[in-house]
Amino acid sequence: MDKPTPLPQSAHLLDDLESIRQLLGDESLEPPLLTDTVEEQIPLLLEEAEVPPPAVAPEQPVDPQTRRQETLLHLDSELRAAAQLIMQDVINDFTPHIENEIKRRLDARLERLLNQLPE
Repeated sequence: MDKPTPLPQSAHLLDDLESIRQLLGDESLEPPLLTDTVEEQIPLLLEEAEVPPPAVAPEQPVDPQTRRQETLLHLDSELRAAAQLIMQDVINDFTPHIENEIKRRLDARLERLLNQLPE
């Protein structure tokens, strides 16, 4: 049987933690005792948290020309995305046919080159 590897000495771990605490400058802080209670109450999932409503910016009148321009830009981006999807579908559909045609032409070319070699 293999012997289990010995655990590092806990004193070394405590010394390491103490040196980290000193490096962080928390020498005056003492860890809370297990009997201490937390003063802040954390809401339970069953309770409704009080969330302030989102701030609503006051509506400013929008220039019809600006709104039209924004709409055109939005439509342009949607059309470009749709065109890219269509193009990718076409490429995916024709890729096997193109590969087969390339293979057929390479085989024919190889056959012609082999036939030209002197015997």
